[in-house]
Amino acid sequence: MTEDLDPRIEEQISTWRAYVSRPEAIDGRDVDELEDHLRGQIDRLEASGLDGDEAFLVAVKRLGGLDDLSREFAREHSERLWKQLMFQDEPRARRTGGGLLLAVGLAVGAALAVKIPALFGIQFAEDGDFYGRWYALLVLPFLAAYFLVRRKAVLPTIAVVAVPFVAAAVVMAVYPFAPGGATLMLAATHLVVALWLVTGIGYVNGRVRSSRARMDFIRFTGEWVVYLALIALGGGVLIALTMGVFAAIDLDAGWFVEEVMIPCGLAGAIIIAAWLVEAKQSVIENIAPVLTKLFTPLFTLLLLAFIVAGFIQGNLIDDSSTEMFGQRDLLILFDIVLVVVVGLLLYALSARDPLTPPSWFDRMQLLMVVAALVVDIMVLVAMIGRIAEWGASPNKLASLGLNIILLANLTGAAWLQLRFAMHRAPYERLERWQTGFMPVYLAWAAIVVVVFPPLFAFA
Repeated sequence: MTEDLDPRIEEQISTWRAYVSRPEAIDGRDVDELEDHLRGQIDRLEASGLDGDEAFLVAVKRLGGLDDLSREFAREHSERLWKQLMFQDEPRARRTGGGLLLAVGLAVGAALAVKIPALFGIQFAEDGDFYGRWYALLVLPFLAAYFLVRRKAVLPTIAVVAVPFVAAAVVMAVYPFAPGGATLMLAATHLVVALWLVTGIGYVNGRVRSSRARMDFIRFTGEWVVYLALIALGGGVLIALTMGVFAAIDLDAGWFVEEVMIPCGLAGAIIIAAWLVEAKQSVIENIAPVLTKLFTPLFTLLLLAFIVAGFIQGNLIDDSSTEMFGQRDLLILFDIVLVVVVGLLLYALSARDPLTPPSWFDRMQLLMVVAALVVDIMVLVAMIGRIAEWGASPNKLASLGLNIILLANLTGAAWLQLRFAMHRAPYERLERWQTGFMPVYLAWAAIVVVVFPPLFAFA
């Protein structure tokens, strides 16, 4: 075997070897022989003047003529290899700092839009119902505009993104929600989900049928959450310092924090976090695997603990204080946990190299998904019992619908994750299954926003 090559080429050879060394593939000795052929080809091609990336790509293509598996590897992954070859350094150099002026301008615009209601006497800290209806509609159009401008979107894509925003604005303006009502809360929360997914259409530049494009948006969402959390931590420190400094000179800065810093800072941070994701991609790529490997075991333990405690308690329906797992708030809490688990799974999938074989972490994810599936069934049974005993309500039906969707999502994910861990299904099938549920979540969010309020008399 030849001496070690450049570390980057060694990594690509390792990926190739993992691909052709799958248990159902060929014997390890045959892989060794093929690797010898591959390295020999690379040596000869480099001696002829090609650099390492070019030599690897051409060698894999040529080796494909000698072995069906290697040819399949070359066929499936040549697009990725060409991207490594042609765009290895240039995109990050171009993206760093790119769009900063646009992002800052739109962030300022979003911050100003949030303060427009104050001109009519509507204060952020005092009128939660108004801002519950309108905050997403005041801010997310600026984020959508950022993506549409950056992608140089064509008119049909712009229209596909703009129409749902206009329709949502009409619904929020026309519907006579009862102050503080359940349907208003549900519409406001689900509106954020729906408009975020619509904003994703701008992010993928209209390529909504592409599973890879949808996964890119999922990856962006996870990274955006990380950056937004970091900005929020910094903002919290800034708020604390502001309050402390003004208190030292006997001035109350509370009104400024509540009416300016929080609403305007959040609006601007939403846009700036999106710019950071695209400009600092290499940084977050190092953080993402660490976060997924840290939180996946923790959430798995949480779910397993809930399963054990739930079976010990034996009752998820009773609202009495002695049955802590029967309280309505706890069911809502675990709905949130299940959503976070699905989000964590999606983020882990998006951060994973699709070419690497299954590992212990994939089996840990499988355990987390199975545990989440059991918890979802337990919560679903409890919700059906609550509806049967006390009747339907907008909150119960919205939660029931979400749990049914999560049940279908988690069931398919568990099956495909199992098959992938057993080397019986490719990673791409699991990815397509997960990204295929994005339109389902969008449709359900739209139903809760548009149908539930009149169905329950806007109560």
